Amino acid sequence: MTPDATAHIDVAASPQRVFDLVSDLRGMSGVAEEYAGGRWLGGSGPSVGARFRGVNRRGWRVWPTTSTVTDCSATRFAFEVRSLGLAVSRWQYDIEPTAGGCRVTESTWDRRPGWYVPITRLATGVRDRAVTNQRNIEATLERLKRAAESG
Repeated sequence: MTPDATAHIDVAASPQRVFDLVSDLRGMSGVAEEYAGGRWLGGSGPSVGARFRGVNRRGWRVWPTTSTVTDCSATRFAFEVRSLGLAVSRWQYDIEPTAGGCRVTESTWDRRPGWYVPITRLATGVRDRAVTNQRNIEATLERLKRAAESG
């Protein structure tokens, strides 16, 4: 299935460095556009099946989510997001080694039921989620590149 928004960037850092960043809940809050932080549930860390509670922010709007890690390897970190018990999205970071470091691709799939879209528009202030996510991914990848290359 084709993602609703996706972009990639080449990073002059090791794939492990990038994986460590994208799977770090605290660290990603400093680079992701809407994600404001989170915590692992049950004292776990990044592993398949691990769950985390995330907080997202857009201006004055704040909304919580609960996510479950579906992929956790050197080449992919991905998770399914739920809000109010409903599947709302999937986020995925693919990390491919290159001669000078790696290429990171961030993708997302909108999983919201149609009837839930107007509710999330009110909660998040986002009218066109695909367009907003595309912009957010591009901004996030630029900050991720800076963070990975400066570390």
